[in-house]
Amino acid sequence: MRTVRVVSAEFDVRDEGEGDPVLLVAGGGASGRVWDLHQVPALSAAGFRVLTFDRRSLQDPSAPSDPRTVADELACVLEELGIPELRAVGVSSGGEVVQELLLARPRLVTGAVLMATRGRGDLSGRAMADAERELAASGVSLPPGYAAWQRAVLNLSPATWRREDELLDWLDLFETAERAGTAPVPVPAGREPADRLDALGRVAVPVLVLGFEHDLIVPRGCAARSPRPCLADATPSSRTAGTTGTWSGPRR
Repeated sequence: MRTVRVVSAEFDVRDEGEGDPVLLVAGGGASGRVWDLHQVPALSAAGFRVLTFDRRSLQDPSAPSDPRTVADELACVLEELGIPELRAVGVSSGGEVVQELLLARPRLVTGAVLMATRGRGDLSGRAMADAERELAASGVSLPPGYAAWQRAVLNLSPATWRREDELLDWLDLFETAERAGTAPVPVPAGREPADRLDALGRVAVPVLVLGFEHDLIVPRGCAARSPRPCLADATPSSRTAGTTGTWSGPRR
């Protein structure tokens, strides 16, 4: 692991495998280790060099990070590592970071996968952010077990709920995060995703957009094709795919 410091943050970067580089960007509530069990081994075995990271703000560590800021920081980190171009994969708010990399550094990202993420704000996201801010302002802390159950309701698919051994593992993971203080932080007012759909029309590299049928945090219509403008519609070179489940990892 290598630690790279930029102006506003430090990045602990893990570098596995050899070959063309792939950057994996987790959601804001997750460690980069979330990729270690499945994606890192699979990509390494397929002949890719896999980069994951954990970011520590040097300013206010409790504040949620802005995707544009993180994208700028990552560009500096990759320059420090001597990586002129790569593929990038992002999930949830990590997908927003990858969108900003695609826009700000068009020669850096040669292809991308955007999973369970938005290209614009929407009513469901605003309502959830408002509710989280109201809870935080009240000073009320949900008991860890209840908070873990709530996260499971929002994050896990009906199929996962039917597999009780797997469900128990997720509940334990979510409760551990709550007790450790590493659960997602409410987004400050005015910091919900901006509408980036028009800007994403400039993206020319291949992009795969994945939406999840049972996703309650980022409804599939915000990512995959739907009657309303969505992320896949905005990116001319994209293709889209939907799944019958939901993203079962930490979010935001």
